[in-house]
Amino acid sequence: MAYPADYPFVYLNLLEHEGKKYIRLWYKPNPFISRRLKEASWIKQSKTYKCFVMHHTPQAIEMTYNHFQGLAQVNTRYLNRPKRIRPADKTVVLAAGQETEPLKRVPVQPVARLSPLEWAGKVLVQVSFQYSQAIHACLTHSRVARWLPAMKCFALPSDSVSLQLLLSELEGVAQVWLAQAMQIKDMQLQARLWEQSYQKGAAYISCPLAYIEKLFLLNYSMSTIRTYHSLLLRFLNAYSGQGLEKIHQFTEEEINNYHRLLVQSQQYSCSFVNQSINAVKFYFQRVLGRHEVQLNNVERPEKPQRLPTVLSKQDVLKILSATDNLKHRCLLQLLYAGGLRIGEVIGLKLTDVQSDRNLLLIRGGKGKKDRSTLLSQKLLESLRAYYKAYKPKEWLFEGQTGGQYTVESIRSVFRASKERAGVKTNATPHTLRHSFATHLLEQGTDLRYIQTLLGHSSSRTTEIYTHITSHALNNIVSPLDNL
Repeated sequence: MAYPADYPFVYLNLLEHEGKKYIRLWYKPNPFISRRLKEASWIKQSKTYKCFVMHHTPQAIEMTYNHFQGLAQVNTRYLNRPKRIRPADKTVVLAAGQETEPLKRVPVQPVARLSPLEWAGKVLVQVSFQYSQAIHACLTHSRVARWLPAMKCFALPSDSVSLQLLLSELEGVAQVWLAQAMQIKDMQLQARLWEQSYQKGAAYISCPLAYIEKLFLLNYSMSTIRTYHSLLLRFLNAYSGQGLEKIHQFTEEEINNYHRLLVQSQQYSCSFVNQSINAVKFYFQRVLGRHEVQLNNVERPEKPQRLPTVLSKQDVLKILSATDNLKHRCLLQLLYAGGLRIGEVIGLKLTDVQSDRNLLLIRGGKGKKDRSTLLSQKLLESLRAYYKAYKPKEWLFEGQTGGQYTVESIRSVFRASKERAGVKTNATPHTLRHSFATHLLEQGTDLRYIQTLLGHSSSRTTEIYTHITSHALNNIVSPLDNL
């Protein structure tokens, strides 16, 4: 329909509110249009956006066209414009090279969980799973697992060969998880368990067994071995099309280029890139014996000096007070009262609480170092009440079925307590360790003692807390206050 040139415009613009799409109507100030808009029952005036709005539907648009016929032109040129990315969202343009994620994950599969089982004087491995017809059929026809009517479960021998065969039978049917009580010392089996979640095409390169065994023989922690394994696996499969022999001949520049692409993608932290460099360097030097590949020229990204998050004493008190369960409260008190890492808490045994010396022994902490830390009297009272109520047998904190408590359980406890306490700070259980160190420093404790309690090898690591403490800053007056 043709409109006279002097007709005013009513522009329809997209408006998103709480995940839903609406239409905002914009026009130059005009009392006739304003009056007409107020007469339309499907158009409302928004106090939030201070404009007229309506639902984003074809019916509402058609009714608006008819409503303004002969009075104004309804224009939709801005309604369906493509959404522009705001500066804060950014768009990263990568250099030509390998794709950023060479390892593809298999689709989500049901879980078959392995746990130790003592039966008829033998140690077997029990297979537990939520009922799945595919898993049940696979175990029924298994060459290694058998049904135990007395225990009402499937079980198999606890040797490496049997577990390898079970993995082969369940491949593509289920993902195998291990209970915490299962300790795997066969590195070939362990690597296969770690790699079962990756898609293995024709060019897929498994992590060389010699690499994992070297790390194991040099007494690296299992956590470090798993990290190095995944990083080397990623590196090898980024160039899987060239073959393993060609990769073994890579120069420093080719390795450097791989890590340069990681940095440019902006998808990985500096720690991730630096760990990848260390993992690849270990492979070329210690496994392949290529000591000429020093990787000294690899551009290691400089780690940003970010300050740790610290909770106030009031927020710590709120979180602890919001934790009704005695066991959970003791867990969180330990993290704060002694400055423990989350893995150190679950590694505590009953004998590590030395109440007569007011000390807490930490065995095999980060870097496999032993140390002692403070044992708060309030914590000791809580622990005594906890022991009477729960009667742990070996570990200070045990799961419902025995054995060590899990890291994820502590994280869940902390998240729930923080939410109940109404603390909005983006904190984790490790934040309690940072808060412990900061609050000690604010009390005037010498930095050298704090370093010992935290188990830091270098005082430079502990010095970061001097940047976030309010100790002595309260006595400094801003020049603005003197104007």
